Amino acid sequence: MRYELWLGIRYLFAKRREKFISIIAFLSIGGVTLGVAALIVVLAVMTGFDREITEKLVGTNAHVVVDAPAGIRDVEQVIARIRPFAHVTGVSPYVAGQAILRLPDQAFGVLVRGIDVAREATVSQFGEYLVFGRLPQAPEEVLIGTELSAFIGVSPGELLNLISSADGKTHTFKVSGLFRSGMYEYDSNLIVIQLGKAQQLYQLADTVTGIGVKLDRLEHAEDLRSVIQEVLGTAFRVRTWMDLNPALFGALRVEKTVMFIILALIIVVAALNILSMLIMMVMEKTKDIGILRALGATRTSVALLFLLQGAVIGLLGTGLGIAGGFALAQNLNDIMQWLEQTFGISLFPPTVYYLDHIPTQINSLDVAYIAGVAFLLTTLAGTYAAFRAARLAPVDALRYE
Repeated sequence: MRYELWLGIRYLFAKRREKFISIIAFLSIGGVTLGVAALIVVLAVMTGFDREITEKLVGTNAHVVVDAPAGIRDVEQVIARIRPFAHVTGVSPYVAGQAILRLPDQAFGVLVRGIDVAREATVSQFGEYLVFGRLPQAPEEVLIGTELSAFIGVSPGELLNLISSADGKTHTFKVSGLFRSGMYEYDSNLIVIQLGKAQQLYQLADTVTGIGVKLDRLEHAEDLRSVIQEVLGTAFRVRTWMDLNPALFGALRVEKTVMFIILALIIVVAALNILSMLIMMVMEKTKDIGILRALGATRTSVALLFLLQGAVIGLLGTGLGIAGGFALAQNLNDIMQWLEQTFGISLFPPTVYYLDHIPTQINSLDVAYIAGVAFLLTTLAGTYAAFRAARLAPVDALRYE
């Protein structure tokens, strides 16, 4: 062990006349620990929310969507050109449009999606989202969300009327089942019918609105989008699941960045504590610094002695913060449940957030960034004190001793 590190640790934790310096040292370690733990927990929750939203979006939508301004006519030919691409696991045509849901006392707009029931299972998860009944097996059957069912008071087996935006006529359907995707927008506003019936509803003949493509991994969506676009040409428009929801995912990225910056201020405050502590230590150890210089210690060694003290505080605080952050993130739901039971309050109501738990996912890259920033800030906090100590001349340091 280098003597600078040994002496720095001894200065940091040894008993001294000025106990206030030791208190600041422990407070600095606590500040770094708190900042690192808070960053890990918050970013784990935001990453978890991002994952949950992504899973729900791709559960009701394809990973890649191919469409055209006037619709796609030669459906099977286009599907045959897309299916051979690498990473493609499912392809299914669909029809999307709007209609008016007519009730005895009111009417409001809904989204209608026509699906090929056999092929849709390879693209979306409507089959897994079923809570009652079945997917539409006949032209006059529809699948609706649980929220829409509760709002209009219609259960499986009952009838509902849709007014087509194409011909203005009223079409009667029988509810075959209910689904719950976890996305309120879909559960309260989406009606699923058979593809052929949707084409008839919107007078499309053999044309479809688009073709949904599912991949083995979401990460391949952007690369495959470029390849499909190049093969199909400019007559078609190819978009990924992120292109369909740019505002949502843009907001999530901005929120995650802002939260990182805000919570990093806790570490900055701890770094300022380290700075003040080391400056006071330089003032207290002026005689010791003079003796070290008189014995042959170089300016670099003296500066390194105080720099290593900041590094030790940063290393201890970062290590404790990572351990605490992992423990809190992994047991966050248990902690929230205990708080709710103890104080009788609902900190995470499912009716508001539409989730029955707090999703958390610890990203190793996020942890690496947090640890790197924390250690860098705490180490740099000692630079001024180290520079000041290195500039002390032995004669000036020992003049009044």
